[in-house]
Amino acid sequence: MANSANRARSYDPAKVRAALAGQTEALRGVVHELCARPDAASLLERPTRLGDWNLRQLIAHLGFCLDWLPRHLEQPVPDGAPLSLVQWVGVTRTAAAAIDAAVQEHAEGAFAGSPAEVAEEFDRACDLLLATLERPEVVDPARRFVIRFGPILLTDFLVTRLVETVVHADDLAAALDLADFPHDRQALAAVTRLLADAFADQVPGGAVELRVPPYAVVQAVPGPRHTRGTPPNVVETDPLTWIRLATGRTSWADVVDTAVHASGERSELGEYLPIMG
Repeated sequence: MANSANRARSYDPAKVRAALAGQTEALRGVVHELCARPDAASLLERPTRLGDWNLRQLIAHLGFCLDWLPRHLEQPVPDGAPLSLVQWVGVTRTAAAAIDAAVQEHAEGAFAGSPAEVAEEFDRACDLLLATLERPEVVDPARRFVIRFGPILLTDFLVTRLVETVVHADDLAAALDLADFPHDRQALAAVTRLLADAFADQVPGGAVELRVPPYAVVQAVPGPRHTRGTPPNVVETDPLTWIRLATGRTSWADVVDTAVHASGERSELGEYLPIMG
């Protein structure tokens, strides 16, 4: 699927809502399995690949991401052009300190209890989101919503929740040594495409074709303009490797000889990654 950085990709709202519901249930299942284990209390203190966050804090952050929509649906929306999805990807890194503070508060508050209480609180966040997805205003394509960066179309905000739930589900799987997290396929597809489009937007040039089969192909990446008759530089990888590269979970050097196929003289992407903080 080709895409231009200058043409916004559209996402089917019904498919996005279904994907978010599916990804939410997948997360619920893994959190419940974790919290039902005899060693759950110690597991919740296990470190993750997210700086100082442990599993309790990661789960608290996921709960925070899931119930953000229910908690803020009726909040007044300021005037101004809504943020695009590609713009949202670019500004997320500016909120790291605020997000960390919110995670600490959640982990020491609503998610501070026993493993059973953590699972119960996570259920609450899941159920709130799933019920909200059924509300008529969420289906309205013109409905606007407000986030810390400004206004955004509510249909686009739901795509941002796919990013949060897919990326952090992968963090959860890594911390638990799970070989294969049961991601919702449409959720994985949407996140792959958005991060590919954001990459094309942040580093335009058209010298390299980025392929992430079966979900995305974009013409992007710096270098001299591709000229007719010149063999293209191509970078190809799988969706989860691309998501990890784009979000800083892995480095170019770690995967370029294993999970990434790169051809051509201008196919080095390491200095341009990650694109999302």
